[in-house]
Amino acid sequence: MELTSLKTKCDAAIREIETVILGKTETVRLLLAALLCNGHVLIEDIPGVGKTMLARSVAKVLGCSFKRIQFTPDLLPADITGTTLFNQRTSQFEFREGPVFANIVLADEVNRATPKTQSALLECMEEVQVSADGVTYPLPKPFFVIATENNVELQGTYPLPEAQLDRFWMRLAVGYPDHSDEIAILTSQESHHPIQDLKPVLSLADVLEMQETVRKVFIDPKVKAYIVDIVRASRVHPQVALGASPRGSLCLMHASKALAAMEGRDYVLPDHVKTLAPAVLCHRLILRPDARVRDVTTAQVVADILESTQVPVSV
Repeated sequence: MELTSLKTKCDAAIREIETVILGKTETVRLLLAALLCNGHVLIEDIPGVGKTMLARSVAKVLGCSFKRIQFTPDLLPADITGTTLFNQRTSQFEFREGPVFANIVLADEVNRATPKTQSALLECMEEVQVSADGVTYPLPKPFFVIATENNVELQGTYPLPEAQLDRFWMRLAVGYPDHSDEIAILTSQESHHPIQDLKPVLSLADVLEMQETVRKVFIDPKVKAYIVDIVRASRVHPQVALGASPRGSLCLMHASKALAAMEGRDYVLPDHVKTLAPAVLCHRLILRPDARVRDVTTAQVVADILESTQVPVSV
């Protein structure tokens, strides 16, 4: 696919999604970037700001198969991946696919399930397959997980450990709409919900072709060194107990290539790296106890790292 065509299709998808999710262009853009580089996204925010609606809108616009899993404390791993049942008619055991067998999977309120159930989903994200009774079943491609969690509710939840958070390429937030956008939301939903009017802008073949195009985007060795400098700085920062791993470097590189392609560029700029660094790195850092006591946030740490890391020139 030509980059100009990729940009046109991405812009059309964003415009269509924004008929439902108003005023959140940057969040939608980063979500699509994660999809184009075969990543997964955790949307963490307060209740009622449109996390689930954003995931549903993206799935509908992309024209891919979609399944929603409501995570609850009694949810079992087999409820996600599927289970093997005995068919009395054929006298054979058959595997019944779970809801994870879809192109786009919404894991709603993922932190309400037990760690064992969370791990079942995260294994699918990492391996893009399901293993049951010694048999491996590949998941459909593309395979994109959008997980949501409320960051203000602690009772009855099982927060994702840092090692599991690291499996998500990005952590995004929706946030409150501004005054004019909130008025527009009230107006658009006065008689019916605008998601009913959403139409597919892309097809499954389009998404796969776009993902292949993103892999071919050029990244200069200087920009690769810039990414590594940022990630390595997170490991020695005085307020960080545990910095980002090489997986963080890989995610930042591939996401930057996706963002460049969405702009119609065939090469990555340092600005793409700077734009994506907070979404890719913040959830991968563990702060020191004294930093947490002083209410230091990982976003502040990443901003400090970006400010102090030398940006390559002549790229």
